[in-house]
Amino acid sequence: MTHYYTDDERNEIIRLYKSLRKSIDDIISNEDVVKITNIINKGIQENNYTRDKFGINPALRHLSTANTLIESFGADRNMIIAILIYNLCKNGVISEAEIKNEFGDDIAKLIKGLLQVSLLYKKRSAVESENYHKLLLSFAEDIRVVIIMIVDRLSLMRMINHHPDEKFVTTIANESKFLYAPLAHRLGLYKIKSELEDLSLKYLQREVFTQIAHKLNQTKIKREEYIANFIAPVKDALLKAGLKFDIKGRTKSINSIYNKMVKQNADLDDIYDLFAIRIIIDTPKELEKAKCWIAYSIVTDMFKANPARMKDWLTIPKSNGYESLHITVYGPDNQWVEVQIRTKRMDEIAERGLAAHWKYKGIKSESNLDDWMNNVRDLIESGSEGTTALMKGVKMNIYDKEVFVFTPKGDLYKLPQGATLLDFAFHIHSRLGCACIGGKVNGKNQKITYKLRSGDTIEIITSSNQSPKLDWLNFVVTSKARNKIKQSVNEMNARTADLGKELLQRRFKNRKIEEEESLLMRTIKKLGFKTVTDFYLSISNETLNVNDVIDTYLDIDNKDKETAVHETAANFVLQSTDTKEDRVSNDVLVIGENMKGINYVLSKCCNPIFGDDVTGYISSTGAIKVHQTTCNNLKHLLKKDPNREIKATWSGKLGSQFAVTLRIVGNDDIGIVTNITSLITKEKDTTLRNISIDSNDGLFQGYLVIGVGNTTILNDLIKKIRNIKGVKDVQRSNN
Repeated sequence: MTHYYTDDERNEIIRLYKSLRKSIDDIISNEDVVKITNIINKGIQENNYTRDKFGINPALRHLSTANTLIESFGADRNMIIAILIYNLCKNGVISEAEIKNEFGDDIAKLIKGLLQVSLLYKKRSAVESENYHKLLLSFAEDIRVVIIMIVDRLSLMRMINHHPDEKFVTTIANESKFLYAPLAHRLGLYKIKSELEDLSLKYLQREVFTQIAHKLNQTKIKREEYIANFIAPVKDALLKAGLKFDIKGRTKSINSIYNKMVKQNADLDDIYDLFAIRIIIDTPKELEKAKCWIAYSIVTDMFKANPARMKDWLTIPKSNGYESLHITVYGPDNQWVEVQIRTKRMDEIAERGLAAHWKYKGIKSESNLDDWMNNVRDLIESGSEGTTALMKGVKMNIYDKEVFVFTPKGDLYKLPQGATLLDFAFHIHSRLGCACIGGKVNGKNQKITYKLRSGDTIEIITSSNQSPKLDWLNFVVTSKARNKIKQSVNEMNARTADLGKELLQRRFKNRKIEEEESLLMRTIKKLGFKTVTDFYLSISNETLNVNDVIDTYLDIDNKDKETAVHETAANFVLQSTDTKEDRVSNDVLVIGENMKGINYVLSKCCNPIFGDDVTGYISSTGAIKVHQTTCNNLKHLLKKDPNREIKATWSGKLGSQFAVTLRIVGNDDIGIVTNITSLITKEKDTTLRNISIDSNDGLFQGYLVIGVGNTTILNDLIKKIRNIKGVKDVQRSNN
């Protein structure tokens, strides 16, 4: 040991050892001392007491930590033993099983917690993250582990003044500032918290720290006298008013003063509340506000108040529950003094409001933290015998509904308990989740279904061939992952369906078949598909043959045409025309060369009406069928026998109604159908004869048979229907 340590270090180790032995004589037996000594000697023989890579003396650090713990909390056998042998266990000098056998379960538990927490030290890039604090508390498992860590960090901070490795000092100071000082504050360790913050400022901004410290030291005695002189008359006045109270005065810490200087952009001499006086009134809750305002009036009667610095958190407390009156008064010798007035209850809330810092930032997941931390504070501040023994029962499972995991770069993320590796991938980025095929967890390959555990380091593995699957929904738990999987699958299905639609359209074109939407819808329904998307997906995925689709389509089309072609005039009777008047009223059509009274029928395949361009066709029965000149059936018939065509024109005599079929497509909404039928029934010279509706994939398709007198009336009606909200298309149908 002499070989490694300086004379100053040896002297300090001896002093700390003697102090420790004196403090623990009553709680640690000679047998324990012998066991600890043997373990330490073994560690020395195996070179485990040499300086660490940063030159820190481990013996000095552990003895300092043990003594600081005793100063702050009193002596505790198990915590002190854990401090002295933890590092030897970490270096393999003694195993956890041996510790359990030699010293019992509780010390083994403490050392296990310290070992687990030490794993997080490698993740220093995440220290400033609020999630890191939560992860550390989860890993510690025992509140005493957290306390040991904080005290150990204070000991280390005291040791590294003027350390040659500036990067090491900066890292330790930043950790102390962002992690250990806030933890100390939350546990009520205000003295430790202030020292950690001051030392952090000292190492991170030494020049600023030195300037403030030097100026404060120059005026220390004067300031103490000033505070005493300020308090004395205030105290007398409060006593005369019959108030029961406690009054304290202090100069703020160097770090607190520096923060004020930065915030106010001022020099030290210009800081308003360099002096802080706190008046704590002991009174029943129902009299709190009244008593506080009495104290306020006493202070402001004695000293001139700065109204711009008045802060009334009595009337409207802070969002974290903080209640107090803050006033800044112009004290003797032209010095500004901040005076805080609150009751004993308010002071306890202010001092014990453990989650206040976090709630003020909007953190909502701390509901269990209040009770847990308040319990810890009560134990620490009570100072009663057996405090550390009581703290053994404090559970650290306050974050048991969350897991905290790292990326390979050390970034820290919070996910819900039960989250999988795939959830984590989607949490980082949607594209990463969609391409995820697995990952490495703490260096080991894992499947996408692996359930995350706090402290895991996750590296996602992706493949360009991967795509989201619906069965992923069976194991992911985060809403982001579930929503993105559904969205991605739907988008892929839509793209795939578009490919199927394009394939079918190309095949129609290749076979020179004119695609008709209504006929295709009937085909889809006949093939047993509930949605158009499913139909096109089947084509794209080759589970449905395109040729089979077209054959079914043509089969339906041919049956329709056969029905139209084989119509006869059996239902129509040739009317005799005895008078000129009868011919005038009935002969709406002129057939051939001004022939009238001829037996004819309006073809049902195209339903011509007055105003359409028409022509006649002599059927095999001799009856004349009148078609629109654009009718496909007529074209088909004339190809076979063009000599059967006979001229037909409208005579110009109105009065009859003609049946017309309209095909309407729109959004699948019952309100639309009501609006359409209502419009038709209100139209003059128009009747609604029949209606049939079919809905599919969010759209409806309807066929309406209406009676109209001519094409002018029909065209006006079609325009009006197109203007109805939700209607996508209206066409005259020839089927």
